[in-house]
Amino acid sequence: MRILLLGSGGREHALAWKIAQSSSLEELFIAPGNAGTKAHGTNVAIDTSDFDALKSFVLEKEINMVVVGPEDLLVKGISDFFSNDSDLKNIPVIGPNKEGAQLEGSKDFAKQFMMRHNIPTAKYATFTKDTLQEGCDFLATMNPPYVLKADGLAAGKGVLILDTLEEAQQELKNMLADAKFGEASSRVVIEQFLSGIELSVFAITDGESYKILPEAKDYKRIGEADTGLNTGGMGAISPVPFADATFKEKIKNQIIIPTVKGLKKEGIKYKGFIFFGLINVKGEPYVIEYNCRMGDPETEVVIPRLKSDILDLFEGVASGTLSESDVLFDDRSACTVMMVSGGYPEAFEKGKQIYGLNAVTDSLVFHAGTKSDGPAVLTSGGRVLAVTSYGKNISVALEKSYESAKKIEFDNSYYRKDIGFDVL
Repeated sequence: MRILLLGSGGREHALAWKIAQSSSLEELFIAPGNAGTKAHGTNVAIDTSDFDALKSFVLEKEINMVVVGPEDLLVKGISDFFSNDSDLKNIPVIGPNKEGAQLEGSKDFAKQFMMRHNIPTAKYATFTKDTLQEGCDFLATMNPPYVLKADGLAAGKGVLILDTLEEAQQELKNMLADAKFGEASSRVVIEQFLSGIELSVFAITDGESYKILPEAKDYKRIGEADTGLNTGGMGAISPVPFADATFKEKIKNQIIIPTVKGLKKEGIKYKGFIFFGLINVKGEPYVIEYNCRMGDPETEVVIPRLKSDILDLFEGVASGTLSESDVLFDDRSACTVMMVSGGYPEAFEKGKQIYGLNAVTDSLVFHAGTKSDGPAVLTSGGRVLAVTSYGKNISVALEKSYESAKKIEFDNSYYRKDIGFDVL
């Protein structure tokens, strides 16, 4: 098979690493890719939001399947672009259509979907600029802390958790009246705060059946002990110690099955990954959010634990025969530690040379924000590298990742030294 993988982050590097191991693979192209993905295929300098340019490339290179990494392309309708084009309609896209991607693209859509299908989630209400005063009044009826979510995509920054009513009402005005997150916050979901411990669960579906992948827990805050600003993710672990067989059975029966059935019942063609952002509240799972793709950095621990041939799973998704595929897991734990640029998630510098990558022998190093400059590898993002290791348990895997991270250097680098602290 000739595969085109879209994206440039750590998630895409982990997917490229796994796709490259498939016995079905003839050639892998990654658009645009990064300095790490080129070890597994051919990087292609295409603007992935230019669907016509992607069409030309797909036809020229006789691509058999397109795998979509990032959510924005799915929300913009790349799957629909292929299925509605007479030249492309027989080339499967791994990723939902535009309607299905609204599970991530609109918090309000996702909440309404959950309410229709009795999927456990926090109570909520949605407000616009025209109903700003009602939103402020609604906040006054709630107990702190207050959760405000921009309805649309805001690059992981659109969720605010605020301790006082005054702060919450002011931020609601900032989001709705002053467009704090642009078009993404033209609608805002106000949600009941749920107290518990979070985890991420992943499934892949062909629209009829589904397969559950290994679960993970990621760490969003920049500072140790989960302090400071939110980031795209500073590390992840898999499996999650508190997710025992009983809890996973509740997730399957109360959340995963109703989601897949609900999509089918509503006539939404969904072929790809579903990310369930969950919280464990006194042993009961609730959905915090859906994503229409794999998470990052969770992919960097989930995909290494997948023993099955990933192209076999993707072919099952494309052909509607996923129920016939086997999903096998590696019993070992996997942990990833994210190395980031100094200053991230606020202002940071790019173009710093990275040293020591070849010195790492006990871990996988997935590139998240890198570019090549001749033989040199330079930083090109806030999150730069995900250092992933296996171990007989989480402690052993983390120890390996930290030992490997010590061998890698770039100017002003930083990583959290307490990933997994809350579950060990």
